Amino acid sequence: MQVVIAESAQEVAQLGADHICRLIKNKPAAVLGLATGSTPIALYQELISRFQHGILSFSQVRSFNLDEYVGLEPDHPQSYRHFMNHQLFKHININLQNTHLPDGTGDPVLQAERYEAQIREAGGIDLQVLGLGRNGHIGFNEPCSSLGSATRIKTLTPETLRDNSRFFSSDEFQPTLAITMGIGTIHRARKALLLATGKAKAEAVKQMVEGPLSASCPASALQMHPHAVVVVDPEAGALLTHHDYYHRVRAETDLLAMEHYQ
Repeated sequence: MQVVIAESAQEVAQLGADHICRLIKNKPAAVLGLATGSTPIALYQELISRFQHGILSFSQVRSFNLDEYVGLEPDHPQSYRHFMNHQLFKHININLQNTHLPDGTGDPVLQAERYEAQIREAGGIDLQVLGLGRNGHIGFNEPCSSLGSATRIKTLTPETLRDNSRFFSSDEFQPTLAITMGIGTIHRARKALLLATGKAKAEAVKQMVEGPLSASCPASALQMHPHAVVVVDPEAGALLTHHDYYHRVRAETDLLAMEHYQ
């Protein structure tokens, strides 16, 4: 796991976009794993800007999102399909038929199995973007999720429901179930890129990076991923112990990259 402590939340988005740009330039038909939530919005704005400036094309890219609520139609304002369309897809040149999210309106067990099969048929995910829940969840893999789990239905914890309740009005149906990629599914991505910003994520970042490998912090499974990069801003990284080492690794990695591309 490489840990990068960026100078700001804006740089977190820029560094995340750099990883995606390098992948697509080397593999125009890349398969991206995408995430929803507040942190990825800045990343998507950065990707949109690079597309608009002619730096990046998504014409051959395929995507698979981490999760979707059970019981929401795709055009529901709080569905993740709606989120992705309005935060990213409609602003770039990606073919909407190549963008995939779990279907939360059918039989959720069958839809989860179908989604897992679709990912395999696409050849797997090249780079999976991840956010981080305050309780350490990735996707909707709540604490005590199996570290080898596949795409499946998950019951959301009261903490996650509280965190997400700001997106729903008081008289609006808020789903308590979701279909989510499993931790095992995420682990099979060829690269994992987790972004975290803000002091509310500091404890989860510490447990993910420097705590024990444990289902109590599902994101700690990234410690076992062969190509995981964690990018955090100073507030999210405030509780990390080994700041000097992380900064040294970043400097050495940047130097190697410069020598490679000379």
